[in-house]
Amino acid sequence: MPVTTGYLPFGKYRTFYRISGFKTNQAPLLLLHGGPGSTHQYFEHLDELAVKSQRQLIMYDQLGCGRSSRPDQHPDLYQAATWVAELINLRQKLGLAQVHLLGQSWGGMLAIMYLCDHAPTGIKSVILSSTLSNADLWQKELHRLLKFMPQNEQQIIRQAEEQQDFTSEAYLRANQHFMELHCQSATKTATDFGQQAYLTAWGPNEYHPSGNLRNYNYTAKLVELKLPALIISGTDDLCTPLIAKTMFDQLPQARWELFAGCRHLPFIESPRKYQQLLSEWLQQHDF
Repeated sequence: MPVTTGYLPFGKYRTFYRISGFKTNQAPLLLLHGGPGSTHQYFEHLDELAVKSQRQLIMYDQLGCGRSSRPDQHPDLYQAATWVAELINLRQKLGLAQVHLLGQSWGGMLAIMYLCDHAPTGIKSVILSSTLSNADLWQKELHRLLKFMPQNEQQIIRQAEEQQDFTSEAYLRANQHFMELHCQSATKTATDFGQQAYLTAWGPNEYHPSGNLRNYNYTAKLVELKLPALIISGTDDLCTPLIAKTMFDQLPQARWELFAGCRHLPFIESPRKYQQLLSEWLQQHDF
């Protein structure tokens, strides 16, 4: 199976992209990774889907991470408007007139903002994988999950939030434990994580959004999206069933698949089921 990589100009910066699979008449699947600050690398686990679905998979590193430009000296660039503009630029430069769009975690937020605010043409369907439509609900649900942690770890995390100090060894261990329970930390599956992008746009951890995305709330706007939407989440996910159902209830043409026993990356933890689901979904909505 061929794999093509390259760089696209994005203003005075550049975006790294990777395309797997042969070009066919089927619309490509365009993948938006999480973070902000993660990379395309974990999506390489989906390469086999290019063969199964007979279409190209197009993935890229968003500005601020991976092999794309990382202008950390200008953290003001790390905001939704920049990443939406980069997505628009990528579709134009690669000539992606017709695509299916998959956003994982923050990538799903990016997909939602792009669809709601720009009403792009040529999007055959959207897959919202372990993502959210409301940062405040995410924060509340993750703090609910924190209550299942050992009491000493709850206290350590509570103290870190009260003091706004997320640097102690005790806090780092407690946070790592939380991520192991619910995420299988994406940073373990990717190199070149964009820490500055994550801190600027989101915050010091998953449950304390204090960056410029902290007021993100698109739940009420989801009703405007008339395209087919597939929601995917895990029972042990950071994207709790309540978060997933909140999106499902608002989207007019939604299907929701809940993966038993999976955390934040079901495409890694349950790859066969995930790829089979995607293959069938994409085929169903190609026309």
